[in-house]
Amino acid sequence: MDLHVTLAGRGDLATRIYRELLDAIVDGRLRAGERLPPTRELGARLEVSRNTVAAAYERLTAEGFLVARVGSGTFVSDQPLRTRPRSAASGGVTPRRLFSALLEKTTTLGAPALAYDFRVGVPDGRLFPIETWRRLLAHELQASAVRDAAYRDPAGHPALRAAIARAAGLSRSVRAAPDDVLVTQGAQQALDLIGRVMLDPGAVVAVEEPGYPPARLLFESLGATIVPVPVDEEGLVVDALPKSARLVYTTPSHQFPLGVPMSLARRAALLDWAERADALIVEDDYDSEFRFSDRPLEPLQSLDRTGRVVYVGTYSKTLLPLLRLGFLVAPAALAPALRLARQLSDWHGHLPTQAALARFLDDGQLGRHVRKATRAYAARHELIVEILERDFADVLQIVPSAAGLHLSAYSLVDCDVPRAVRQGVGIEPLAGYYAVPPGRAGLVLGYGAIPLDRIPEGLRRLRACF
Repeated sequence: MDLHVTLAGRGDLATRIYRELLDAIVDGRLRAGERLPPTRELGARLEVSRNTVAAAYERLTAEGFLVARVGSGTFVSDQPLRTRPRSAASGGVTPRRLFSALLEKTTTLGAPALAYDFRVGVPDGRLFPIETWRRLLAHELQASAVRDAAYRDPAGHPALRAAIARAAGLSRSVRAAPDDVLVTQGAQQALDLIGRVMLDPGAVVAVEEPGYPPARLLFESLGATIVPVPVDEEGLVVDALPKSARLVYTTPSHQFPLGVPMSLARRAALLDWAERADALIVEDDYDSEFRFSDRPLEPLQSLDRTGRVVYVGTYSKTLLPLLRLGFLVAPAALAPALRLARQLSDWHGHLPTQAALARFLDDGQLGRHVRKATRAYAARHELIVEILERDFADVLQIVPSAAGLHLSAYSLVDCDVPRAVRQGVGIEPLAGYYAVPPGRAGLVLGYGAIPLDRIPEGLRRLRACF
């Protein structure tokens, strides 16, 4: 064990060592049953006599914190002890006022899942082909594959960039060569890189209203001025865009959170507007792989002929959020700056995972997984719609949606959300997705995390909360 003991402070050397070890036990750094270094070894490290260390050990043993075992060494006692983790020192420094304000707008992640979990944006981890993934990742972690320890291309693993270009071209008609692709740690990092490359302090960013809060808050954290733009049944209302916008963030294939697709006419209008305004469009295609009906419309990126669109994709929904894998496809004029931004942040991410994903794509595993998952999600979507239309017609108006991992509904009467949570039903109010309160009343129901057989009882409990 590499045990650090400082000899600063008052008292003789044995007392100082005693105090340091006691603190380490009480705050949990030294855990029950752990073996301490031999007195001679620790004394040599601290440049004190062995007897000085032994005196500290003996005092802790007498007080019951240590146990000496003949022939084995000295160990932390197994007796139950209420530890208190050591916190970092608190000082007078404070974050920028901007971040203090953002803390009040963000939702804490990591809340425990409820029995009837309708959380938004969470895929079903049980559908993930874990054995296939483990085999691919183990292959990439072989000694021969990681022997070269040099830093690599900030754009990501070359094989993955080529695989993404092929897959996005086939499944979504995205126009991309491998050099146009930059691998990221999820969509959120892609948005961060774009924002740092494109936005001066105070630059205007237009976002959908309602829209995706993490994107809005990210651009705000970079010092941008956020302008919410309404969404109607055809998607983002282009006529409402501010003329001064430098960047427009949109989810045209499956508007988040309402689920409506942007019409072809509206897409053409948005591209025309971006050219006139000399603005960039960020197209977040976050879960378009899961479609239950209708042919998907062409992405903005494939319609763009003037280099105005950055296409952002993620594998957090199709695979797992914990993998932290996403990508962006950028116009040639932005690619060098985006690569530099990635290098200055975390360089290139976890390359063995990227290499495993490249093989996963090239072997056709992703396509098979998406088809399997789509069947499961389609059944859940169909069941939820059926129950809402039958039992909630007087309290909810469903927003039509044919893709993704969630659906939205406008409330006709109030829903007691805290009561639903007490009933074990995890739901999200639609109003929470609006930048300007109060927002329209409604609910957003995710079906990625809830098994099919739990949906009826979950919705029965929810119905009682209106």
